[in-house]
Amino acid sequence: MKHLGKHLRHKKYIFPWRVGNHFRLLVDADVFFPAMLDVINQASISICFELYLIKSGKVASSFIAALVAAADRGVTIKILLDDFGARGLASKDRIRLKHEQISVRYYNPVRWGYNPIKWTARTVWADNMVRDHRKLLIVDGKTVFTGGVGLADEFAPADVLQTGWRETMLEISGAVVADWQILFNHQWQHWGGNKKKLRRLAVKSEPEADLPGRVTISHGIVRQETKRALIQHIRKARHHIWIATAYFVPSWRLRRVLRQAAHRQVDVRLLLPGAITDHPAVRYAGHRFYARLLRAGVRVFELQGRMQHQKVAICDQWVSIGSSNFDRWNLRWNMEANQEVYGEPLSSAVMNMLRRDFENSLEIQYQRWSRRPWHHHWLEYWWGWISRLVSRIGNR
Repeated sequence: MKHLGKHLRHKKYIFPWRVGNHFRLLVDADVFFPAMLDVINQASISICFELYLIKSGKVASSFIAALVAAADRGVTIKILLDDFGARGLASKDRIRLKHEQISVRYYNPVRWGYNPIKWTARTVWADNMVRDHRKLLIVDGKTVFTGGVGLADEFAPADVLQTGWRETMLEISGAVVADWQILFNHQWQHWGGNKKKLRRLAVKSEPEADLPGRVTISHGIVRQETKRALIQHIRKARHHIWIATAYFVPSWRLRRVLRQAAHRQVDVRLLLPGAITDHPAVRYAGHRFYARLLRAGVRVFELQGRMQHQKVAICDQWVSIGSSNFDRWNLRWNMEANQEVYGEPLSSAVMNMLRRDFENSLEIQYQRWSRRPWHHHWLEYWWGWISRLVSRIGNR
């Protein structure tokens, strides 16, 4: 692994870089949902599913049916759902998952009860805002799917005239699968009462083969591997830095390194949601950062006609795909996990994918942006103020 360079072997990461992996880029729901269901249908030993968003509908029903069928074959199934993200799962679907081979646990159940000894606004906020935002499917300990997907019809609408959310998943096999399994097992045991600390793993000697990969995680302010890795590679990039994220309220450090990279004549591009978004307030809060980034030479694109939901970053030949949006909220509160990959052919495939997205986007030009109407400025100010207020409450 010497060719990776010292900056790719940082000691502050839980999991090391591992070689001997295969990665397949899965673009949009008509590709990744069938691939995921196919692997579930072929499972013979175990299925581990960790998910934030699940809502009753066509997509959730198809996956529940596949999971129940696998359970009927004797496959052991463990499902870890975020309690808040699963609030859209109807009672009838929860009942369908009651099977002797299926165990379901809920991450951080929402609690609003009043405790006169412990209760403060801060404790209620901290207790309920920490969410498990990871998206992870492990089948038979051999195949992993990760990305930004949820089991919701927004990704694959029943109406053929509607276009689903723009999402990307990664199918993984090889050495890093064991790390994903360790990550899931730790979270599963934690919410089963075994609250052990996840410790850094030592690098094991492995044969040089295929693409190197590393699992990075975020756990609120306690561990910020995903953010650290992104900033680290932005600083090292010499050719291009392309980032696609669903929500863009970045930290000052991330904004600074992006501007610095643009000043170095690196091709810096951001792919962000346009008018179609599930959180318009967050979009307006992020707009207040456009002007300075544009002046520095950062190119900003807003996807048209679809909700931009994928979480993808590429810096030269380094790629990161997973659950983490690169915004303050995700990095401050959520449990996240990304797959990092270094080298061809995945980096070329990601660049080709993002080029198509840029072609379907509106590029924001500085001159036009500086002449946007007054009410747009007001919305940016208002939602920016709300964003800062929320951050201050959370940091107390």
